[in-house]
Amino acid sequence: MLKKIGRSRFVRGVIARLATSYFRIVRSTSDFIYEPADFEARVAPDMPVIAAMWHGQHLMIHYAWPKGAKVCALISRHGDGEINAMVLERLGVTPIRGSGGSRDKMRKRGGAMALREMLRALAGGSTMVLTADVPKVSRIAGPGIVALARTSGRPIYPVAVVASRRIDFNSWDRASVGLPFSKGAIVIGEAIRVAPDADADECERARLAVQNGLDDVHRRAYALVGSRDPGARETAAA
Repeated sequence: MLKKIGRSRFVRGVIARLATSYFRIVRSTSDFIYEPADFEARVAPDMPVIAAMWHGQHLMIHYAWPKGAKVCALISRHGDGEINAMVLERLGVTPIRGSGGSRDKMRKRGGAMALREMLRALAGGSTMVLTADVPKVSRIAGPGIVALARTSGRPIYPVAVVASRRIDFNSWDRASVGLPFSKGAIVIGEAIRVAPDADADECERARLAVQNGLDDVHRRAYALVGSRDPGARETAAA
């Protein structure tokens, strides 16, 4: 019965409305600092860009977007993804439904169609937001985001959003959600560019650059709020 209720679009809509209101309360009562402070001016010449995040950041990442920015986000076709998509729409972000992974999984999850939609979104001037790590493999960047950059010609920017007061979930992706009246940090990393003729070795270097860049911005963001990244890999802590 509970599962059936949870699949109801009406119930999901109610949850999405409540979640959206909550996120707006957190944003309005919290003081976020940006690093670099002039990130909008620095990124402007590259717009639109590909914004990379780790899984677990999907509840926080929307705080990073400048007001009025054209933003699309890749959201899975899973049931929980529908709620996320509803929340994003209410926050002014256009969801694109699909998931990455292996070629067979991409076909089943709508990844190929989503790739075409992401390319159209970038060509139309919208920044594209997506997770760099694939489902169930936390904080190890997959090849998908590099392939998108190679095909589209748009640079990748690692992004981290952290709150001092938050709930850290004991999930595979170490999801985090901020609490009201927090000190927050939004850190944007250096651009990672992938040439359209990049070979396998160059793509692998770009993948590692995305992975290390995301580790770096998260480590810095948590430091700015006086905390330690609970999802940090041991190799990233050195």
